[in-house]
Amino acid sequence: MKITAWNVNGLRAATKKGFADWLEATDADIVALQEVRALPEQLPDEVRDPDGWHMHLSPAEKKGYSGVALYSRSAPDAVETSLGEDRFDSEGRVQIARFGAVTVANIYFPNGSGRNRDHSRVPYKLDFYRRLFDQLQPLRDAGEPVIVVGDYNTAHREIDLARPKSNRNTSGFLDEEREELDRWLREGWVDTFRSVHGDVPDRYSWWSNRRGVREKNVGWRIDYVLASEAAAAHLVDADIHHDVMGSDHCPVSATFAPAIRGEGGT
Repeated sequence: MKITAWNVNGLRAATKKGFADWLEATDADIVALQEVRALPEQLPDEVRDPDGWHMHLSPAEKKGYSGVALYSRSAPDAVETSLGEDRFDSEGRVQIARFGAVTVANIYFPNGSGRNRDHSRVPYKLDFYRRLFDQLQPLRDAGEPVIVVGDYNTAHREIDLARPKSNRNTSGFLDEEREELDRWLREGWVDTFRSVHGDVPDRYSWWSNRRGVREKNVGWRIDYVLASEAAAAHLVDADIHHDVMGSDHCPVSATFAPAIRGEGGT
C-alpha cells in the first residue's frame, strides 16, 4: 500500500506541466494533493475523472485558495472533511478517508505567515495542528493504523532545511511550530522518512521559486508522512521524489506492507 502526497501549488497549473501523465504513471495506491486551488468544474476530464482512479475534492470556500484532493485506486469507505470548526473547515484543508482498517488523513496545514509576512497566522496554525491531533489521537490510542500525509508547513529540525540559522525567525521554523511537531512524535506518531533513512542530510521537499534555488538544493523538508505505531509497524519504505517537477514542492511517499489493511481492508 503506497501513499504519495504532493503540494501541487495549483492543480490547474500542475495539469499544464504534466500532472495527468504523472498520475497515470505512478505506482501509488493513494495520491493525496494539497493546495489544489480549483473547483471540479475547472479541471479537465483526465484530472477530474481519470481512468482507474476514484477522485474526491475538498475545495476552500474562497476561490483559487487552498483545497485538497484525494485519488485512490479503490473507493474510500468514507471521507470526512470537517474538524468541527468553521474557521478551519472553510479553508478546505482536510480529508480524512477510511479504507477498511486504515485511516488516511490528507492535510494541508496552514502557513503561519500573514499578508504582511508577519507571524499573525501562527496562533491559527498551531490551533489547527492541535485540533487535528485531538480528532485523530483517539484512533491512534485505539491501536488503529492511521497515516497523516501532506504539507505540514514546518521544518522539524535543523537537518530539515538548508539554512536553519538564517530562518530562526521565519514561520515554518519557529520554536513553537517545531515544538508542535515534537509533541506529535512524543505522543507516538512516526516520521516515516526519518524512520527509514535516519539523519540523511540535504533531503528537501520544497524550494523557493527564486532562480537557481532548487538547482542548488537550498530547500526545506516540510512535507511528511506521519504514521501511528500500528501503521508504522508495517512500514516498508519512504522517499522524497525530488526529481519530480511541476510544483515548488515535490512528492513524498511511504509504502506499507499489505498486512496494514487488516481484515476487511480494501
